[in-house]
Amino acid sequence: MTVFLIRRLLQTLAVLFAVSLVVFVGLYAVGNPADILLPDDATEVERQAAIRSLGLDQPLIVQYGLFLKNALSGDLGRSFVYNEPSIKLILARFPATLELALSALFIAMVLGFPLGLYAGLHPGTRMERAIMTGSILGFSLPNFWQGLMLILIFSIGLGWLPSSGRGQTGSLFGIETSFATWDGIRHLILPATNLALFKLALVIRLTRAQVRETMPLDFVKFGRARGLTERRIVGVHVAKTIAAPIVTVIGMELGSVIAFAVVTESIFAWPGMGKLIIDSINRLDRPVVAAYLLVITFLFILINLVVDLLYTALDPRVRLGGKS
Repeated sequence: MTVFLIRRLLQTLAVLFAVSLVVFVGLYAVGNPADILLPDDATEVERQAAIRSLGLDQPLIVQYGLFLKNALSGDLGRSFVYNEPSIKLILARFPATLELALSALFIAMVLGFPLGLYAGLHPGTRMERAIMTGSILGFSLPNFWQGLMLILIFSIGLGWLPSSGRGQTGSLFGIETSFATWDGIRHLILPATNLALFKLALVIRLTRAQVRETMPLDFVKFGRARGLTERRIVGVHVAKTIAAPIVTVIGMELGSVIAFAVVTESIFAWPGMGKLIIDSINRLDRPVVAAYLLVITFLFILINLVVDLLYTALDPRVRLGGKS
């Protein structure tokens, strides 16, 4: 285990270094933020002064060296627009995005697992075909279109739910969250549902496939021969067998939900990292974009590590870092 963790730490450092290089070259070698930040009537003297103050007058290699040096101490630069540390802006928006991502995965798991289980246990029935057709729609329909339809139906048409914003937050176990107030939950339902639809389809199809593969196995036949009820066979033995691959996929999907919540946050004006990154790209706020990409990369690595550890706990046959 120690060898595994050390190897993962070294891999993390190498990946972050590679990502920082690609991000820096991709962002800092294209465009000039001064053209966007300054008004149209700014003089050339004011323009050159702004470029110097932002450090953009230095050669690219010098800028990257300063960026890397500051990054090692936790400083990913100051926002050109807000004049605040970029990492501070990212972390201030992170709770809202994490709240949205966890809600979406919760909806996907609570609905997807039983629907996929039913479809796997009852192949060829009308209900199974309806579930699988719905999962195909979840995969096929564009995320932005789903969001607009949810707003059109449940917000504009029926007037049941608000269409934008985070709503009122409250304190729950010392954490500021939307889950603490009814207004916050109402604002969370539509964006979380929109973000969950694709993952819901994924969970349904994954669970169904795992059940179909597991039911013909010998341990299921042996359980029936012993006189165990079908509910116990499915609820205990089959569920335990299919849990490991499902947890692995869902764990990795958490990173993608956090990273790709940009469309949902833009449609529903959700004040998370996704909306911040869109605004930063439009304004060429390079330090914020770089900080966002590095934070997302680190989250993917961290989630991947946690998933590996969970997989080991769920399946004792798997050993990390060497021979068992």
